[in-house]
Amino acid sequence: MALRTALMIAPLGADETTDDLAATFTTVDPAAPALTVGELSTQRGDGIFESIGVVDGHPQEVEAHLERLAHSAQLCDLPAPNLEQWRGAVLTVAAECGPGESVIKLILSRGVEHGPSPTAWATAASAADFSRVRTDGIRVVTLDRGYSIDAPASAPWLLLGAKTLSYAVNMAALREAHRRGADDAVFTSSDGYVLEAPTATLILRRGDTFVTPAPNGGILHGTTQLSLFEHLADRGFTTVYETIPVADLRTADAAWLVSSVRLAAPITELDGAALTVDAEFTASLNDYLLSPRD
Repeated sequence: MALRTALMIAPLGADETTDDLAATFTTVDPAAPALTVGELSTQRGDGIFESIGVVDGHPQEVEAHLERLAHSAQLCDLPAPNLEQWRGAVLTVAAECGPGESVIKLILSRGVEHGPSPTAWATAASAADFSRVRTDGIRVVTLDRGYSIDAPASAPWLLLGAKTLSYAVNMAALREAHRRGADDAVFTSSDGYVLEAPTATLILRRGDTFVTPAPNGGILHGTTQLSLFEHLADRGFTTVYETIPVADLRTADAAWLVSSVRLAAPITELDGAALTVDAEFTASLNDYLLSPRD
């Protein structure tokens, strides 16, 4: 993905106000160096981020992403983001996106080691072409995440449920999925429950009921899943959150991995076993997800 624009942000306090919000932003050359050697986002992955899908210049589900950014900051003991400022940054970089699909990334780091303040920036880039996986689907394997379903309650310092920059495990899981001949993975708990994908949320269909894992096992609450559940409820379907045993994956009528940029990718195969794909219904989900959503 080629960066179109980059914006460094001088973070305001959560309750700070200014008559000149633009003065807190500095546009930088996305191809030029911008971070110092002591930056903790690169040294330790000590920070948080959000990825916002953009369709024809319209950033999708901005408020949900900002709320999740604030939640991640709280879990990581980072300063609470000034949501007005971050909203302004999103609109500023979205104006550079133009037609087609793009992605905005918001990053809040603890800053330079022993430094006085956090580091923050926003970028916009052209999105990859996911049209094929939205129609042809993806093959998925299950991978043990290595902790039990109750780990977040007993070990909050693991930061489960925060969208941190520490994505080495997520990327390693994707590489392992590729080694096994699959396109993606679904994490499972060590005691046999379904969690989430490395970069997406899982949704299952059982008849006219749509199910996603309850966000109490260290699962990142997906903004796309939340939006789809509202859409499905408006269409008369039932939507529920459950603690899902791994065995239930294989009995679902259909399944998708959903995320802000790839959108809804139907699962065609799980651990080598074929799953049913409803191409027409999947197309209707992606039509909704490609429509302007606030």
